[in-house]
Amino acid sequence: MKIMAFGLVQMVLILFLMFSYTYAVAEEQNQQSKQTYIIRMDKTNMPSSFNDHSQWYAASLKSVSDSADMLYTYDTIIHGFSTQLTAEEAESLEKQPGILAVLPEERYELHTTRSPKFLGLDKADDTLFPTVEQASEVIIGVLDTGVWPELKSFDDTGLGSVPSGWKGECEVGDNFNSSSCNRKLIGARSFSRGYEARNINIDKQTESKSPRDDDGHGTHTSTTAAGSAVEGANLFSYALGTARGMAPHARVAIYKVCWPGGCFTTDIAAAIEKAIEDGVHVISMSIGGGVNSYAKDIVAIGAFKATSHGILVSCSAGNGGPTPGSLTNVAPWITTVGAGTLDRDFPVEVSLGNGKNYTGVSLYNGEQLPDSLVPLVYAGNVSNSSYGSLCLGGSLNSGKVSGKIVVCDRGLNSRTEKGSVVKNAGGVGMILANTESYGEELVADAHLLPTAALGLNTADAIKAYITSDSNPTATIGPAVTKLGVQPSPVVAAFSSRGPNPLTPGILKPDLIAPGVNILAGWTGAVGPTGLDNDKRHVSFNIISGTSMSCPHISGLAAFLKAVHQEWSPAAIRSALMTTAYTTYTDGETIKDVATGKSSTPFDYGAGHVNPLAALDPGLVYDLTVDDYLDFLCALHYSPADIKSVTNLNFTCDSSKKYSLEDFNYPSFAVPLNTTSDERGGDGAPSKSVKYTRTLTNVGTPATYKVSVSSQDPSVKILVEPESLTFSEQNEKKSYTVTFNTISMPSGTKSYAHLKWSDGKHIVGSPIAFSWT
Repeated sequence: MKIMAFGLVQMVLILFLMFSYTYAVAEEQNQQSKQTYIIRMDKTNMPSSFNDHSQWYAASLKSVSDSADMLYTYDTIIHGFSTQLTAEEAESLEKQPGILAVLPEERYELHTTRSPKFLGLDKADDTLFPTVEQASEVIIGVLDTGVWPELKSFDDTGLGSVPSGWKGECEVGDNFNSSSCNRKLIGARSFSRGYEARNINIDKQTESKSPRDDDGHGTHTSTTAAGSAVEGANLFSYALGTARGMAPHARVAIYKVCWPGGCFTTDIAAAIEKAIEDGVHVISMSIGGGVNSYAKDIVAIGAFKATSHGILVSCSAGNGGPTPGSLTNVAPWITTVGAGTLDRDFPVEVSLGNGKNYTGVSLYNGEQLPDSLVPLVYAGNVSNSSYGSLCLGGSLNSGKVSGKIVVCDRGLNSRTEKGSVVKNAGGVGMILANTESYGEELVADAHLLPTAALGLNTADAIKAYITSDSNPTATIGPAVTKLGVQPSPVVAAFSSRGPNPLTPGILKPDLIAPGVNILAGWTGAVGPTGLDNDKRHVSFNIISGTSMSCPHISGLAAFLKAVHQEWSPAAIRSALMTTAYTTYTDGETIKDVATGKSSTPFDYGAGHVNPLAALDPGLVYDLTVDDYLDFLCALHYSPADIKSVTNLNFTCDSSKKYSLEDFNYPSFAVPLNTTSDERGGDGAPSKSVKYTRTLTNVGTPATYKVSVSSQDPSVKILVEPESLTFSEQNEKKSYTVTFNTISMPSGTKSYAHLKWSDGKHIVGSPIAFSWT
């Protein structure tokens, strides 16, 4: 009987364990099937049975899931919360009253000293410059990978007390405490709930669950925007000089939203909310995702709310160039920034066994190769992979690479990782070869072995030499810093291009700024390449991307805000755009390094930023929240769609005609159909389109006259009136532009430029035509 009783107990225990295991497995599978969503709630439709919106949110979530928890609640840029749900739960929740939208979380990516002088900001005696007191009242909020607070770039010497309007905090966390902030770095927060909800555990050996930057990207962007002046800044003695941000006296607030696994929209939304509430004046985001709809783009949604609070939002255009239509962050209330080069380079010479020499670039500073020549091979000939020419991890045959210089094609993996692959296979040097996509663009990196990055033509010449010679040899010399490189700037090949993929009637990018080989602060957590096997530690690093050009504009926006505190975000953007330049001093149009030919407004927008001219633009194209609402009406957005973007209850006036042509943007994009019912005098299909713009005088009384430059006979442009007289500041005057065109083949593009001038100021606007 005792034996039977014991067996029964044992059986019950086994059954219990089996049930527990089955339940645990089911729970794990259920958890794995869940996805993170942002739930948009219509707060105005909260049932009267709830006293508080948070109770309503909780009850709504509980109605579809007993186990789900809220990651964040949102109440500034949107109303609602984020959580993890199964697809069935999300579908059920979306059907409930009061739910505006259930948006799947998206993963966004980062768009990874000489700049101030190149931009003319070394003219310290300029009477238009802000005082230290004015400049230190402006706060730049940077959403990125965090900050390395110990850098001299965050020295607060000479700065007064923190601005009274600041409401943020210095968050305490791993390797970060309240003393990490000061009067320069006035606040820091981190946001990881969305990241962690993806079952991505933070590895505290390599990651800090705090605002500390373990990557370097965020420290680089924040110091580019507003780093304090640091004498003797350099990377391995390259680019030696004084490093300073665009707004060196502005305050910095850090919002860490990007982690090794990416930047997730739930975290980005929470960070934008806090930045608005904290009291920043500029938001800088070198982050981008897919472009599908303003109503589903959390960056666009957050940027709208920030703009409505008087905050300028600057974003990177993306690194998808030179592919047409590769832009991100294209909402018209976002300042979208492409990338150009500086007049500084880091040349290195490659000598071949046939006696020919070619010049590339590099930032390698370790032990150099001997003057004697060493064997040279092409990765595609010594690889175990079908993608062997790209030097992907583990793809090279060590027996065929050891002791040799390897030519690797650019693409797929990072430029520095290719060098690491070569080194691990026993190679002694690398020639990084541009392919057709990158043209003659030269981007320098702090490689782990002697390296020269070469443009397309010279790379092809070296490959031809390897093919034609039975014993090809080469050596790579030391790199140096060279200033005064011309032509400069040129549009970077990687810089994303227009036309605007979402709204072709808005020209993007807005403008370009330095984004190639930029020296700025760096983290102490990783080496300059960011690779695991890079044990070097530096205070400054040189990297490239529209991630680098974006904070240039963010800092310059703060620079302008300090002088013109009353200006709106649109007025600041207009000043930066209408004073930008599109030609060199010899009159030639800025070049596109990808093609070697002249670039266009689809590449550079309004042109390359000219901050000194932007301080006194004469006239600006201003925009208000009402104008942005009219823009959405012109896109035929429903009240629900408008609320999804703006979080406002707004219905378009059915008796009013809304038109994109009347949207007061500083540039002109004119999309045209290849056919038309109208006919010109010669019988060819024709089209006539009228645009309206309004200028606001921010200078002294003056009369401005218009001029239009166009070399395309298929387009005739009429501006009425031809002159505008302003008798007082803030006076507004409108004009119309009529474009008369004949039908052209689909894919045709044409360009013109409109200028208003009073003899002192030039207020320029690019015009881009595209036929589809």
